[in-house]
Amino acid sequence: MDASLPAGGLKRFRWRLYRWLELGSAGDRQGRWFDRLLILLVLAAVALVALETVPSLAAEWGDAFAIAELVIGATFLAEYLARLWVADLHPPYRNHTPAMARLRYALQPAAIVDLLAVLPFVMGLLLVPADFKVMVILRLARFFKLARYSPALRSLANALLSERHAIGASLIIIFGVVMLAATAMYMVERQVQPQAFGTIPDAVWWAMTTVTTVGYGDVVPVTPAGKMLGGLVMLLGYGLLALPVGIVATAFAREIHSRDFAVTWGMVARVPLFQDLRAADIAEIARLLRGQSVTAGQVISRRGEPATSMFFIASGLIEMTMGQTRAHLEEGGFFGEMAVLGDRQRSATVRAMSDAQLMVLEAQDLHALMTRKPDLARRILDEVRRRRDLPLGDIVEEEIAEAAEVHAAGEAADDFDEARAGEGEGAADAEPDTQTLPDLFADFPEAPDRQEGADAPADEGRPGDGAPGSRSDRT
Repeated sequence: MDASLPAGGLKRFRWRLYRWLELGSAGDRQGRWFDRLLILLVLAAVALVALETVPSLAAEWGDAFAIAELVIGATFLAEYLARLWVADLHPPYRNHTPAMARLRYALQPAAIVDLLAVLPFVMGLLLVPADFKVMVILRLARFFKLARYSPALRSLANALLSERHAIGASLIIIFGVVMLAATAMYMVERQVQPQAFGTIPDAVWWAMTTVTTVGYGDVVPVTPAGKMLGGLVMLLGYGLLALPVGIVATAFAREIHSRDFAVTWGMVARVPLFQDLRAADIAEIARLLRGQSVTAGQVISRRGEPATSMFFIASGLIEMTMGQTRAHLEEGGFFGEMAVLGDRQRSATVRAMSDAQLMVLEAQDLHALMTRKPDLARRILDEVRRRRDLPLGDIVEEEIAEAAEVHAAGEAADDFDEARAGEGEGAADAEPDTQTLPDLFADFPEAPDRQEGADAPADEGRPGDGAPGSRSDRT
């Protein structure tokens, strides 16, 4: 049985279908090929609408166009129904019943666009061909399906929406300049060219083509005053067009930056070690992250290796293998939290199940930040004190709880794990480190009780015995 899929034939198929449909943008290799196929079908559908309007092509290839429309429409319908079927596998909807999850998914903008894309096909089966031709505009709506596969298009739409008031104001200014230019040209040229500038509405056409720097040349001023006015309007046109362009460009860049920062900030904020930090502190930690790309099948870390960094999953699917247990983490997950405490070993062998983008937080970078910001160091240290029985390794229960799937692997992860198990050093079964606070905090003076418990006998430092040197007392 494929270890990357849930047990059970139907569940396995549904999970694989979900990966094909929804995880292509997250780096799943098969999903990316499926996305490319759908993009080609969208482009073919749009081209088909245009080609059908050419009489010679419609006469010669009409039957082929009809078959192509049937195939494309059936494919889009199957895709829409399949997305509804696996909607309850989406992380935001997993806590809902299947029916509620599908309803919530169907009301999302992307799902509504998918529905509009299949309506021409469904209506074409119910209506006669003559009536079906009026659905040309609706068939062109399939073009908007491309927004699903392009985050940049979604960001552009958000930028236009956020700056709609500024864009509206700039358009009002442009309209005002057009009216002023048309009125001025009417006053100058109406006696010489009454057919072109005899009324202000007639002059508006010239003003529009001049302000937008199109300049068709069908209507031009002939008097010296008219030519001077035309040159001035041309120069104004360049500056006026820069207004909405600059607004949109700035908003688009800000939207891209905000989206990336919000995603990164959100991933950091979910880490239990950082949950009680202020927003500004989380932002400081988020700025320490560096990107790392991994390919499908690549080993990110092996159990038993020194743990010096924790990882956030920006996209892709990651598998953690701990002895006989495997857990899958998706976009937004994290692993290796305890690595930032220092003096840790990897508790699991971690592999990329698909091409993935990771964000890495190095322990030494966090330590340097904490040295610069004692208040941040104190907050993190307080959280460490509150959490009892921290493991020797870098994996904690919260990370396993974030996994999309957790199940028995059925066999040892690799030869390295088997060797560790044979030596009785399996990190998954290691006893908690309850003797000392993490080495990362050795230089911080905010832990006076750490020195007080330093002289306590080692055998008195076990959890639950109330010894001064135990972590239970320090927390």
